[in-house]
Amino acid sequence: MKTVLVILRQANLSSLQVHESLSATMVLATFGCEVKVLLQDAALSLLQSDLAFDSLQHAFKLASNLVDSFEFYDLSPILIESKHAQSAFVQNTPHEIELVELNRALIQSFDRVLYW
Repeated sequence: MKTVLVILRQANLSSLQVHESLSATMVLATFGCEVKVLLQDAALSLLQSDLAFDSLQHAFKLASNLVDSFEFYDLSPILIESKHAQSAFVQNTPHEIELVELNRALIQSFDRVLYW
């Protein structure tokens, strides 16, 4: 079985691309790939699931709603770099997370790496 690391860096409400990236990640998980998701930088906002979509304030729907369904696709735990452990998003998330060091050994433990 192929293993894939998906690294996401885009914020929850920033663009349609984050929706496409999350959807593609779920498709990979559905069709037999073992997928792990690592959130970096602005993508940590995807951990905030208590937001409500307001079409007058937001141009794009909440991508964090897709992250809420990760457990159904065996995409849990969500990987977070240890340096972000003190982030409010990480501290207050209801999601299962795993703190990791993003280094050569982690990257080489996967067959493929997708960076979105």
